[in-house]
Amino acid sequence: MKQVRIMEKDRLDIFFDPSSVAIIGATKKTDKAGYVIFKNFADNKKRGIYKGKIYPVNPREKTILGFKCYRKITEIPGEVELIVIVVPAKVVPQIMIDAVSKKVKTAIIITAGFKEIGEKELEEQIVRTASEAGIRILGPNCLGVYYSKTGVDTLFLPETKVLTTGDEIIATPRPLFGRIAIVTQSGAFGIAALDYLAGRQIGISKFVSFGNKSDVTESEMIHYLLSDKETKVILLYVEDIKHGRRFLEIAKNVSLKKPIVVIKSGRSPAGARAAASHTGAIAGSDKVYDTVFKQTGVFRANDMEEFFDAGKALSMQPPALGKNIGILTDAGGPGIMAVDECSRKGLVVNHFSKKTLDKFQILKNQGILPRFASISNPVDLTGSVTDKMYEEAVDLMFQDPDIHGIILLGLHHLPGLREKYIDGVARISGKYQKPIVMCDIGETEMALYTRFRFDKLGIPAYPSPEDAARAMNSLVKYGAFLKKNKHEKEYISHFFKKKEL
Repeated sequence: MKQVRIMEKDRLDIFFDPSSVAIIGATKKTDKAGYVIFKNFADNKKRGIYKGKIYPVNPREKTILGFKCYRKITEIPGEVELIVIVVPAKVVPQIMIDAVSKKVKTAIIITAGFKEIGEKELEEQIVRTASEAGIRILGPNCLGVYYSKTGVDTLFLPETKVLTTGDEIIATPRPLFGRIAIVTQSGAFGIAALDYLAGRQIGISKFVSFGNKSDVTESEMIHYLLSDKETKVILLYVEDIKHGRRFLEIAKNVSLKKPIVVIKSGRSPAGARAAASHTGAIAGSDKVYDTVFKQTGVFRANDMEEFFDAGKALSMQPPALGKNIGILTDAGGPGIMAVDECSRKGLVVNHFSKKTLDKFQILKNQGILPRFASISNPVDLTGSVTDKMYEEAVDLMFQDPDIHGIILLGLHHLPGLREKYIDGVARISGKYQKPIVMCDIGETEMALYTRFRFDKLGIPAYPSPEDAARAMNSLVKYGAFLKKNKHEKEYISHFFKKKEL
């Protein structure tokens, strides 16, 4: 059994790092998916990012973008490890027969028009052909793979578009390399995720869209990512889950090592119907999914914002080993908003211990903190805040053994702040194995700068108190799962070893 798993991992590796790839349906027509996908590979080949061989396949063309074009894959000299299929659905069965003859190892079927529109037999036919030859399939009806390190990019949406005004703008950005993997059943959701993360300057390790998941499923992919050293957190979008028991076993095992954040759409009857027509997903009881996710330690996000906020927090900070949260602010109202959201999520914001309160009182008596500052939790440093006040207060809060995590609201508007506290808070937080998240409200250049600086220093920053509280909630829930399974010490030790590297 162990040998089979190793071989299967090697096979899935090919999706991300093939030594040779053929794009079937490559074309010179710039408005077609086949052109965009082949151009992705051709450009990455010229830049020296993609190191393998690329072959356009189209019986009507002699060359495409300077590369010799082949009528069919069986005419290509040498090995073809991966094929990317972008031709009409009715042609795909013959393509798969040719792939068997060519001894292809993996296939990404971008083409739609299968199970999702009722053509179940057509989909089963290509799967049967592939399965008998050991060919693994992503799709059909998918976007495939994006992996910046090897230059594999099967996204059929161009990076730039020319507007009617003649201006060229970024249309479908590709994020920088990072530690978050995206595994999605919906290609459109995946593209939205890439756009969102690129805009927030959050990098990804790998991107996988599997559409109808006729062969490779979410369970296999998260199991594969368990051994991927580049991935710290897995973001998963699903409309249904195949092989529930297998998912239960794999997801729990993966969650002990790497957090999984999921959006499971199709909660309502109407949503379930929409999912069926989108990827052919089979509806199931939403309560059952909730139970499965809780048992496996998978954090279920309620919406897109929480999905990304949780992924960001879990990739940057250690889990919270309790639910008592300290809140540090320079503005009373946003601090109260954070308390309210914590309460809604089942977190608590208790008063500090007498020992901590005494330490805060000493700082007030010494004039280090304003004498009218509130120190009971939330700590409100008021409009008189300075950089030094933040550093002194956050250090005291980290020292309190009953505080399991900190939400810092550093509204940049106040005159005494010179943003030195950003580096100071980051330095202090590095001395403790507790999580901290940050909020600065606003979309001005100063607010964006503040959040950007915190992000770059490993402290996830958010534009609202509610977002920050929800992010902290994901760290608390994950910590509770690890504690329940007596795995928290091992995970945190490993987390900080990786951080040092």
